[in-house]
Amino acid sequence: MKTKSLFCVMLLVLTCASTAQAAKYVVLAWNDLGMHCYNRDFQDLAVLPPYNTLMAQVVKVGDPPTHVTEGITVTYSFPDNSYSVGKSNFWTYAEQLFGVELEPDVGLTGKGLSGVMDWKNDHFVAEGIPLTEYRDSAPNVSYPYQLAEIVVKDSASGEILATQTVVAPASSEMRCDKCHYDGGVEDIATGRVETNILTLHDEEHADEYPAGHTGLLMDRRPILCAECHSSNALNAPGVEGLPSLSNAIHDEHSDEIAQNTNGCYLCHPGPETQCLRDVMNRKGMGCIECHGDMDKVAENPSPWLNEPRCDSTSCHGDKYAQNNDLYRLSTGHGGVYCSGCHDSPHAIGPSREDNDNIKFIALQGRPGTLTNCKACHLSSPESPGPHGSFGSGFSLSPMIIQNLLSD
Repeated sequence: MKTKSLFCVMLLVLTCASTAQAAKYVVLAWNDLGMHCYNRDFQDLAVLPPYNTLMAQVVKVGDPPTHVTEGITVTYSFPDNSYSVGKSNFWTYAEQLFGVELEPDVGLTGKGLSGVMDWKNDHFVAEGIPLTEYRDSAPNVSYPYQLAEIVVKDSASGEILATQTVVAPASSEMRCDKCHYDGGVEDIATGRVETNILTLHDEEHADEYPAGHTGLLMDRRPILCAECHSSNALNAPGVEGLPSLSNAIHDEHSDEIAQNTNGCYLCHPGPETQCLRDVMNRKGMGCIECHGDMDKVAENPSPWLNEPRCDSTSCHGDKYAQNNDLYRLSTGHGGVYCSGCHDSPHAIGPSREDNDNIKFIALQGRPGTLTNCKACHLSSPESPGPHGSFGSGFSLSPMIIQNLLSD
């Protein structure tokens, strides 16, 4: 009897140990935006610095799944993009533009091109990564859909619990040169696109420059546009009474460019980058269908913080309700961020870009929105899941079925 009891105890211990070893973790990772753009050259003016942001949530697979928030370390790196100095001259002018002296390859928030992600409320985040679109292996070739490696480790043992490959989009393709080439606008020819723009601004607005901002822009380069025109993206208040940078640019150019996605690509990356690559774009929708035309964008009272919603009456409705004004900050099923399953704005799966689809293939064996419950659940849930699209027997909504069939 004692031998039998001892055997049962040993079997129980071995079974528990085996179960513990078999515990599975999943990391859902994404970029906060579908594209981070930045200036290629900072010697004359700056619209945006190199500033990329990765977010992640870690889930322990189970019935029910649980969020893992303690006892783990989440890191990020770019295997083929380990430096930025030399790929961008941002560090030469960072102190003049932003008033901070930065170490090489360190961004405005203190993050580098590899490091530990920070815990913030309900997710891990690495904000302000100074990433460029140039790989180490091809430093002169633009590659806007950069790949980051996210690794989750047990903080005590160092054991790797989960990994994920995720796109960190970055592009400096702002095609001001399509119009502001030498002689292109008002016959201005200074030798550089950026100085052509500043010269034009001086000619048209110098007598309107606010107190404390006297002197021609050309005489005090480099210029940070958000110094005068507020930018929610940079948390820059600008000068009271002046339109935001977004409002000013869209208003100024509303009669100059085509009111379609190709027109948008003259400023937003871009004819080559084509940052709008999500499932809606693949079905024929462009920038205008969601954001409206240039005049409407120029009237946005709070650009960056007031953007189109998935649950608007003209789109998906209450079934896809957001719990935040912004899709990128909204959470849904089980507290998972919408982007964790659907991906980032402008990259909602299945994306045109193969790199965007890598993580979904790893999670469920195919590209597109995460619809396989067993990515996080041990067994098939019987109750309806997100948006009512899952139920007994893994039934999918007609919308999801249509998306899958069209891939």
